[in-house]
Amino acid sequence: MSNASTTRFHLVIDGRSVTVEAGTTVAAALVMAGAGGTRRSVSGEARAVLCGMGVCQECRVTIDGRAHVLACQTLCREGQVVCTAAAAAAADATTVGVR
Repeated sequence: MSNASTTRFHLVIDGRSVTVEAGTTVAAALVMAGAGGTRRSVSGEARAVLCGMGVCQECRVTIDGRAHVLACQTLCREGQVVCTAAAAAAADATTVGVR
């Protein structure tokens, strides 16, 4: 439940602006933003949050330029910039062969 006094944060996930309530983890924000995963496996399959407690390491993202941050263990804050390896790989795939 939310009310008018609930603190909201604005962050950017893979270039898209997202608004979340205070106390939201980056992993939850990724789901709310419809991110297709956090990274790609060696075979190209999408990987995403699995355990939700930092053990599996599947939720690693880059936050504010710092790589390999666990999204499930990180709370959202105002102005945060989150980049998933899955989005970076997708962007690279669209530019392959473009000069």
